[in-house]
Amino acid sequence: MDEYRRECLAIDVAGSIRSGRVIEVLSHLISKRGAPLSLRSDNGPELVSKALLKWATRESLDLALIEPGKPWQNGLNASFNGKFRDECLSVEWFRCRAEARVVIEEWRRHYNSVRPHSSLNNMSPEHFCRQYGKNLNRRKSLKNWVVRSFPVGHSLSHHAVVNLLNLTHIIY
Repeated sequence: MDEYRRECLAIDVAGSIRSGRVIEVLSHLISKRGAPLSLRSDNGPELVSKALLKWATRESLDLALIEPGKPWQNGLNASFNGKFRDECLSVEWFRCRAEARVVIEEWRRHYNSVRPHSSLNNMSPEHFCRQYGKNLNRRKSLKNWVVRSFPVGHSLSHHAVVNLLNLTHIIY
C-alpha cells in the first residue's frame, strides 16, 4: 500500500512467501515506481529477516516496524485487510492458486481504479493521482509503503478452499 495515495501496489499469492520473495516483489515495484521513503511492516519473520534488513539498508529505505500488539500503528493496513477480506476473499471460491491470482489481481485493479476512497475525497487512487499527480513530488511527498503479510489460514479460517489450497500468505 502507498500510504499517501491509498493505492494497493501489489498482492502476491503463493504457497509460502519468504524474505527473498518479499525482496523480489519490492524490488520490482521500486524499479517501476521509484523508492519509497520508508517501509512500514509488522514483525513477521519474512519482513524482519537479515536478508530484508540488508536489502533495505542497500536501498536506503527506512523501516518502520509496528510494535507487537499495537495495530493502531498501522490503521490503513487494518482497514485495507477488512476491505480485502469483505469485498474479495469472502465472496470468492478459489479452485486453484492460478484462479486466486487472477481474481485477486482483478480486485486490486478495481480497488485502485474504480473504488472511491473517503480519504481521497471519494476519488479512486488512480483518479487522485491523475488529478494531483503533477503536484506530487515522488521522493518528497508523504510516500511510505505498507508491507504486510498474514497467514490466510489464521486470519481467514472461514475460507476453506483457500486453506485447502495452502495459500499461506498474501503480501501487499
